[in-house]
Amino acid sequence: MPAIAKVTKEMIIDAAFEIAKEMGAENITARTVSQKLGCSTQPVLYHFKTIEDVRIAAHKKASEFHMNYVTNLNGRYERPMLEVGMRHIQFAVEEKNLFCFLFHSNYYTGISLSDWFTGEIFDSLFPILKRQAKVDRRQAYSIFSQILLVTHGIASLLADNAMVYDEAYCINTLSDAYFGIMYLIKTGQNADGNL
Repeated sequence: MPAIAKVTKEMIIDAAFEIAKEMGAENITARTVSQKLGCSTQPVLYHFKTIEDVRIAAHKKASEFHMNYVTNLNGRYERPMLEVGMRHIQFAVEEKNLFCFLFHSNYYTGISLSDWFTGEIFDSLFPILKRQAKVDRRQAYSIFSQILLVTHGIASLLADNAMVYDEAYCINTLSDAYFGIMYLIKTGQNADGNL
């Protein structure tokens, strides 16, 4: 008789991630995960105390997937920051279930905007922005934070089916925001988002 394949914690997380991606995170249950793995619910509940812990682990995996997706730049757009913004928007279009799980659920950790910019992935983008825009770190932070807010607003509307994806419109909107912020910085006006 062949040995029964052991279900690992990583296999459970991968299955929960796939369920979130295909059907939405609300469908992550011990039963759906076990069905995806072709096993009983026992291994799921052996590795995780609750199904909530499975969802939290799947959310972390989805977050890593999103960051890799957004920062996988291939030079399709003329400016790196435009490409990062467009990748975030395209993620919302192509991976609606994951986008909603990441940003429109109670699993989002609620970190502040400044916390986003202290992570190592975004740290790699600041030198690009500083060089491209010829600005200092504070100005780069201001540009990036404001572009992120515009980008995330568009992405959220698309993920919620509140608008139809139009690549040219998105490019123009992000470019207008970028050049508007650059104008404020170059003319010495406040571009920190204060009214």
